[in-house]
Amino acid sequence: MRKILVTGGAGYIGSHTVRALLDRGCDVAVADNLSKGYRENVPAGRLHELDINDGAALSELMRQAQFDAVVHFAGYIAVGESMREPGRYFENNVGGSLSLLSAMSEAGIRRIVFSSTAAVYGNPAATPIEEDFPIQPLSPYGESKVIVERMLRWFDEIHGIASVSLRYFNASGADPEGRLGELHDPETHLIPLVLRAAITGEPITIFGNDYDTPDGTCIRDYIHVNDLAQAHILALEYLMAGGATEQFNVGTGAGYSVMDIIRAVEQVTGKKVPYVIGPRRPGDPAALVAASEKLRQTLRWKPEYRDPVTIVEHAWNFARRRGHGR
Repeated sequence: MRKILVTGGAGYIGSHTVRALLDRGCDVAVADNLSKGYRENVPAGRLHELDINDGAALSELMRQAQFDAVVHFAGYIAVGESMREPGRYFENNVGGSLSLLSAMSEAGIRRIVFSSTAAVYGNPAATPIEEDFPIQPLSPYGESKVIVERMLRWFDEIHGIASVSLRYFNASGADPEGRLGELHDPETHLIPLVLRAAITGEPITIFGNDYDTPDGTCIRDYIHVNDLAQAHILALEYLMAGGATEQFNVGTGAGYSVMDIIRAVEQVTGKKVPYVIGPRRPGDPAALVAASEKLRQTLRWKPEYRDPVTIVEHAWNFARRRGHGR
């Protein structure tokens, strides 16, 4: 049985990945300070409440359990917030990752799957985006992930820690049964915000409708959180089999605009979504769509959920299970 440490496993993507790992028969421990995650997302007896910047606590946890690998989610994720508070993002995302890698090196753990982002590409000149496109982040959030990817390369070369960096596009949806879902405070992701607007009648702000896209709103590649969790499991299996350090895009290869998502929410909920048009947000590219052939070919990954209506249905199931949308 594989023993896996998941940092940030009480959060959105982390909690879905923890469940998927448990379903595979892995022995999973979660390290999370609960600043962004929720205790109820973690099965009983698996949560270690600690901050990854606390190297001593991490080292003690790794001493107690001989982990085979780490899946590293713990990090701040809001582009707009990072433009206001860059120091906070570098301290947590970069400093915390350095603390984790140092503890891993000391403990002799030699495999890590890292939660990276499509934001490393900035505003690419073409789409779909391939892994060899220029790295040119437009925000401290994206820059913090670039720095960690570079750190991983050096920790591999010097300490033999092999890594897979998964560059996510837009994580979305929820466990189909509604047991787990997306809860950020404050919420920054589009689908839960549009669902909230449909439920409350309070308008959502669309940040710009003058982009060079068919309807003027930003286009993103929405990947179901369960498909994203499966990518982490395949990445772990790749590393366990001796795979070398790599970076992979994780996306469906299909792009949908903000207005496409609003229409999908209206179809699923039967409610009209009120919205207002606001100014563009700093750091927002017009379109981010993945070329994921490398992931499909190397790890044999295939997304199960590609239709935005299905993704919205699963998010809606979660909202209703929590008593919203009645």
